Amino acid sequence: MIEEFRKLTEQTELWMRDRLDREAPGAREKAEALLAELARRLEELRELPDASERLRREPSALAEIRALRPAADHAPRPLAPERLESRMAGALNGRLAGCTLGAIVEMNSIGDMEAHAEYDRMSFPPEDYWRTAGQPSWQRRYLTGIPQDYTRSRMCGVPVDDDIAYTQLGLLILEECGRGFTTADVGRMWLKYLPMACTAEEVALRNLKQGIPAELAGDTENPYREWIGADIRSDAWGYAAAGNPELAAEWAYRDAMLSHRWNGVYGEMYFSAAIAAAFTVDHPREALELALGEIPAECAMADAVRWALDRADGIRDYREARAAVDSRFGEMSCVHTLNNAALTVFGLVLGGRDFTRVIGETVAMGLDNDCTAATAGSIAGAVIGIENIPEQWTRNFNDVSFSYLNGVERFSIRGMTERFLRFARGER
Repeated sequence: MIEEFRKLTEQTELWMRDRLDREAPGAREKAEALLAELARRLEELRELPDASERLRREPSALAEIRALRPAADHAPRPLAPERLESRMAGALNGRLAGCTLGAIVEMNSIGDMEAHAEYDRMSFPPEDYWRTAGQPSWQRRYLTGIPQDYTRSRMCGVPVDDDIAYTQLGLLILEECGRGFTTADVGRMWLKYLPMACTAEEVALRNLKQGIPAELAGDTENPYREWIGADIRSDAWGYAAAGNPELAAEWAYRDAMLSHRWNGVYGEMYFSAAIAAAFTVDHPREALELALGEIPAECAMADAVRWALDRADGIRDYREARAAVDSRFGEMSCVHTLNNAALTVFGLVLGGRDFTRVIGETVAMGLDNDCTAATAGSIAGAVIGIENIPEQWTRNFNDVSFSYLNGVERFSIRGMTERFLRFARGER
């Protein structure tokens, strides 16, 4: 249905332009009537209520979410103090590497990525950063940086990206607002530090600037409430609450509610919990399974993750993973939380403790693949530690992660690691 609508609206625009350009008698009146009818139908569509049963399975209040979790032990899991620093560095560097690998080919089709790899004379899935950028002079939407900055030969520090900026911002929220931060605090920090945003975050930021309270900013004029934007903000909470998936999910909830609802919120809660659990297990799959204990058992996010975990052992590579997700999720937006979460699960199970395969396969699957590879890299890195991430992924980072946050041009990667460790150790 979505594809049929897209084709129809494209043809409508083309013929409207043609008839207006040719000054066909009555064309303007017909076009105005069509626009008025479309606006009326859109309003009717927007006002349709959710099914009551769906709302029962997918509540918005934290207490109700927790009441619907599956039976699980929510107590903090024991950390190995002698491994925590390595795992924290692995998690952060893993996120930076996965995001940077995917950034150049974000949303590219599998065929286009395979052609890019052939042009670069690289293996595919990639086992190192891309050698060339498809549009080398194109300015990315994050105000600074061009795609060439993400290539092996030009990379000098971690280039900017929203997947990275929200990890940086999460750290600042914790440091400036404390462990008891609220959704309102998140809103104030966005107004202070975020110069721009996309989709749900853009709507929430605009609403905040118009004086709409933080608790309502994500639920006002926002059709992106279940897209992946909250999911990509998971990491800071998982790092700071290492070993404590329930706390990580709670912090994620407070953050996500600024811009998202329902499965958009559960996506951030789930992956924050998975990252926190990853510091305590020996394989990414264990973290993925444990994190299911922190979201409603019958929500669509839990269903998507369970489906992916059930299918994962039969998935042999990126092509099979993508085909399974396309078959399952059909015409869902390519930046929705659910389909991208399933790809993240497939990438982690395929790669296991092999970091290069984790992020390479995840990027190769496509969709929002800088987001999915960043999350997969974060979880894998927390499991295996920095010493098990091959050197090609970090040697050009030079202890610098660039930023587009207001007033903050760069972060020290080692500094960020130590700052997150203070929270994980309970020192802050």
